[in-house]
Formats: sequence, C-alpha cells, structure tokens
Amino acid sequence: MDYERLIDEETWGFIRRTAESYPDDTVEMSVADQRRVYDAMCQEFRQPRPPGTDVQDRSADGVPVRVYSAGDPTRSVIYFHGGGFVVGGLDSHDDVCAELCIQTGYRIVSVDYRLCPEHVHPAQFQDSWAATRWVVQEYGDPIVLAGDSAGGNLAAAVAHHGRGRLENVLGQVLIYPGLGGDMSKGSYIEHANAPLLTLDDIRFYQTVRSEETAPDNDPTFAPLQDADFSGLPPTVVVTADCDPLRDDGPAYCDRITAAGGLAHCINEPGLVHGYLRARTSVRRAADSFERISVAIEALGQGIWCYD
Repeated sequence: MDYERLIDEETWGFIRRTAESYPDDTVEMSVADQRRVYDAMCQEFRQPRPPGTDVQDRSADGVPVRVYSAGDPTRSVIYFHGGGFVVGGLDSHDDVCAELCIQTGYRIVSVDYRLCPEHVHPAQFQDSWAATRWVVQEYGDPIVLAGDSAGGNLAAAVAHHGRGRLENVLGQVLIYPGLGGDMSKGSYIEHANAPLLTLDDIRFYQTVRSEETAPDNDPTFAPLQDADFSGLPPTVVVTADCDPLRDDGPAYCDRITAAGGLAHCINEPGLVHGYLRARTSVRRAADSFERISVAIEALGQGIWCYD
C-alpha cells in the first residue's frame, strides 16, 4: 500500500508525533505500560475545554461517568471512548467530549467502562448498558449513542440490545468502529500494516478482550454478528480510509439499509485510525470532526440529511 501517496504531509506529521509517545511496538508492553504511554500520548494532544463547559464526574449506578453540559440541553449523547478495550478513560477523550458538547449544545455523558484484561467481555458491554439506562432515567432526554473505535463497537452493541428496551434513541454515530468484520479479507488485508493500527494490533485486542476464543453470534461482542438488523436507530458511520477496520462501516450500514433502516457511511480519504486527536492540526481531520458533530446534532433533532 502506497501510504506516501495516500496520506498528506499534515497527517504524516500527526503520525510521527503520535509515534514519539506511542511507538508501534506498544502492544508488546505490559498492560500497565501500555496505559502509561497511551495516557501520555493523549495528554500530548489534549486541548483545553471550551469556555462555558460545565463538567461533573458522577456515578451511573456504579459506573464512573463524566457529564458535560452548556446551557439547558434537551438531548443526551452517551459517548464510549476508544482504546481497544484495554486503554483510555474519562481523561483520554475529555477534550473531544467537551468540544462536542459546545458544538451540538447537547449533554455529553462519557462512560468509563471497565477495561481488559482485568475485566473481560461482557464487562465492557455491561457497564455501557448500565450507564445508558442510568442516563435515560436520570435526565429523561432522548439520546444519541456515539463512540470511536472500541467505543463505536460498544455504542452499536447498546443500540442492538436496546431494541424494545430503550425509548427515544434518536440515532448512533460510530467513528472508525471495530464491529467484528471478516479479518481475512478487504481492508483488514489491504491495510494490515497501516500507520497507527495494524491487523496484528486488532488481533491482540480481540484476544485480550475474549480471554480465549472470541464468542460466536454475540452482537454484544461483535454487532456484525447479529442476525437481525431491523429496528436500529438512524446510523452514521465515519471511517478512516487507511485503516484495517474501514470495511466494517459500509458492511454494517448495508445490513441496516437491507433491513429497512436508515444508515450512511462516510469514508475519510487519507486519514488513519485515531485521527480525532488530529482535529486541531490536520485539515482533513478537522473537516471530519465537523461532519461528526453535525451528524450528532442532526440525529438529535430527528433530521436525516443523507438521502
């Protein structure tokens, strides 16, 4: 794959800057060291919260959450962070959530689900589901589900499980999610050695998450394994073109539309996994973040603008 041609110089600068604190062999470190270098890398890119953001750390029936608000929000966005189910937390995506709060005007609730390997599947889904139910009960607002990477997986898992159990789910926005696609073909092979996320990395995270063998036919582990894609909320998936996970997005959207639902996939040329952190330094990433924010805001208003 000719990444020198596909990826522009701004994005290469982001890749190099990331590698300075989060090298390619990080997955070979101990879990404690992985978390240490990931936290340091996130701190390197972290932006100040926009003025006017009110932030509270709370407990959602035992699950730590961070609630962002500005003014008097009438919608709640439940955000699940990325990190391969192994790293990340409330601080790693603090600036992203704060900016989404200001840009959309919605309440953002960031979920600090338990991490692997100390807590294997289904602990992450259980925490995500518990936090979602708490948000619905605590605020009573219609909700939008959102998340990046591993968090996109959890948002979709909640959407699938929530059918018939949750009311007023207005939509879901999934950012370069891993949804359990076929790792033997497509983008998994085409971009097996992509910058910032490789196929070997994905296999490592799946092994850690499932402890032994990955479960079959379990949409709380891999939403693409579901047999029924009907009744899901309007869905926008945003993928990075230079990412092994890319093809999960269109595959997921195709399954939803085939079942009669609304789904749209936006593929971002020249971008790599984890590009949310590049939104202040890379024009392509900034434009994509704007599209993500617009999608969340529109779905929160019941607006579908992708036909």
